[in-house]
Amino acid sequence: MNIIKLTTNNFKNARRVEIVPDQSGNLVFVAGNNGAGKSSVLDSIAAALGGVNSKTTPKPIRDGEDRAEIILETDELTVTRVFTASGSRITLTNRDGAKYPKAQAKLDELVGKLSMDPFAFTQLDAKKQLAQLLELVDLPFDPDVLDAERKALFDERTAVNRQAKELESALAQYGELPEGVPAIEVSVAELLGKYRKLEQVKQENDRYLTDLNESQYKVQELERQLEAAKDHLAKVTEVVGNLSDYTADLEQLRAQIDGAEETNRLVRKAQERASLSERHASTFDHASKLTEKISKIDTEKAEMLASASFPVDGLGFDEEGVTYNGVPFKQASTAEQIRVSMAMAIALNPELRVIRITDGSLLDANSLALVEEMARENDYQVWIEVVGEGPEGAYTIVDGEVA
Repeated sequence: MNIIKLTTNNFKNARRVEIVPDQSGNLVFVAGNNGAGKSSVLDSIAAALGGVNSKTTPKPIRDGEDRAEIILETDELTVTRVFTASGSRITLTNRDGAKYPKAQAKLDELVGKLSMDPFAFTQLDAKKQLAQLLELVDLPFDPDVLDAERKALFDERTAVNRQAKELESALAQYGELPEGVPAIEVSVAELLGKYRKLEQVKQENDRYLTDLNESQYKVQELERQLEAAKDHLAKVTEVVGNLSDYTADLEQLRAQIDGAEETNRLVRKAQERASLSERHASTFDHASKLTEKISKIDTEKAEMLASASFPVDGLGFDEEGVTYNGVPFKQASTAEQIRVSMAMAIALNPELRVIRITDGSLLDANSLALVEEMARENDYQVWIEVVGEGPEGAYTIVDGEVA
């Protein structure tokens, strides 16, 4: 179905507009200066078919009037919507004049996404294009929830990887440790205790040796005390014979004491290195598990996207925006963007074959020719708003009326 006649009275800036499009062409140009009412004419198409959202059109009635009326005729249906201060009412009749009891429900079945403006879609930034596409397409999942979950995992993995790199850098500062570093620190107090004990034994040993020497001299000098000295000598000799040479042990303990601090430093370094190594392995494992979760979400999203019904083959999206054949939509040529956007609008309006373009003045000759070609090939009617006089055959609006 195409529009064969549009009558707009007192809707927004339109005063009295009646347009009967030439059915031999596919483009309907509505021209005029800013504020003349041309936008109101295109808006009246959407208002007649889908009603008026009070937030976007708080004043559907022209200033100074108490009633607005839109009559939209197709080759099969006639839609009449009237606006008053109390609200709006709609009447829908077929070609024979019979009324539909549930007019809006019937229109909702036919109209599709009439608000889709293919050229305006190409002018949006990537994020807004994605938002509009998601409004037009019924997805088997909530992309916001899935993207939020993925972002949380991605941010957590970034933090974990940052920590792993910091630990790896800290580990590198330790370098290689010498072999044989003990597992625990050496007790300097214990070594000192052993040293003092051996030193005391050695001092006693030295005293016995001194006593032995003195006894030997006395034997030579004091023969009269020979027997007593011999007895004493025998005892002292027996004691001395049982004594060990503690000198080597003392030197060994002294060396251990002198090296205890260095040994303990290496022990602490080895313990810190082992702890860092364990934490590094743990964070690396954590990051790997997060990567697996992210990959799982990406896989699930890809599978659900594959099962989603997009209006154009090859159309999709990622977290950055809309894609076409796997490439960002914004990177496509202007002609390709318009071709895809027109294909979307066509696919979304299979019954009422009407498309609106509100910034037609921005279309160059090649883009306009492409729009006309696709409209003609698919038997669609495209209503285009242009600023100024417009091309030959355009309906020029002046002060709310067709000039």
